[in-house]
Amino acid sequence: MAGEIPAGGPPTRPDERLLNLVIALVNTSAAMTKQQVRAGVHGYDAAASTEAFERMFERDKDTLRALGVPIVTVEGSGHSDEVGYRIDNEAYALGAVDLTPAELGVVALAAQLWSDKTLRTDMSRAMTKLAAAGAGDAVGDAVAGLTPRVRAAGDAYGPLLEAISERRVVSFRYRAASTGQVRTRQVEPWRIAARGGGWYLVGHDRDRDAERVFRLSRIEGRVRLGATPHAYELPDRVDVDAALGARVRHDSTALLAVVPERATALRARSADTVPAVARPGTPAAPAGRDLVTVPYGSLTTFADEVAGYGAAVVVLDPPDLRAEVLRRLRAAAALSTRPQEEADRG
Repeated sequence: MAGEIPAGGPPTRPDERLLNLVIALVNTSAAMTKQQVRAGVHGYDAAASTEAFERMFERDKDTLRALGVPIVTVEGSGHSDEVGYRIDNEAYALGAVDLTPAELGVVALAAQLWSDKTLRTDMSRAMTKLAAAGAGDAVGDAVAGLTPRVRAAGDAYGPLLEAISERRVVSFRYRAASTGQVRTRQVEPWRIAARGGGWYLVGHDRDRDAERVFRLSRIEGRVRLGATPHAYELPDRVDVDAALGARVRHDSTALLAVVPERATALRARSADTVPAVARPGTPAAPAGRDLVTVPYGSLTTFADEVAGYGAAVVVLDPPDLRAEVLRRLRAAAALSTRPQEEADRG
């Protein structure tokens, strides 16, 4: 409402105001009255009138309670009859976190999306605490097996996700892979998915009147959202795998020697058969290892992934993949010894 917009500047965003309220009510020693909230919580102090503040505060309380935040009412005591508010910290506290290595790997993969500088430090701390509650080397496997396979989504991801949620038509300048030409595309976005280390948009290209796939890294400039929400209907079923299948080629197969119960992400993609006879020159597998074959497309991307497992995975074949993985491991070993060498020289 117009009466709720402060005259001294732009209003505080609702999500920011809600977060400020949660922080204040969690950290209050007893309870906060409405007057204390209005005076001390950023976002309420600039309300144009008492009535505007009352509406804003009541709406925010209802929103937080609907989200599961236990705001309790504290009756006044002593010489004050004024009602106060606080958050029940025992009910609000997060219980003990017990994640499996695979679950931790999925959380680590999701954490890549939080690239905003204001959240990056908190996300790093959270991942460190979760890893500390995990299961040793197996936790490292889960993260190594998943995170290298998906690169940064880029600036287009956020607007496209918003457009899908609100069913808004988008327009953007797109560089074609085959010709390199850059043209403006009008698209009804359906789904965003990651395949082969990249992010893709699946949607209906209005200019071509057909389903099309766009790689987010080839979008140039800003994604513009149409002004009209609910401008199109999403199909009942979008076969993302079929749409992206041609873009994830598995031209090669690796023969790997894996420590038992390690590298579960690689095992999940392994082929059913292991060659009965290795090619001439293939190194012998270390004793006690499981042999698995894994199809892959990009040599560099797959070498990054395998190197992330360290000594838990040994590449037996093909030779070019083995060489790429060894090169990465040797470079990492050199980096880890350099600080000590410099300290010894000093």
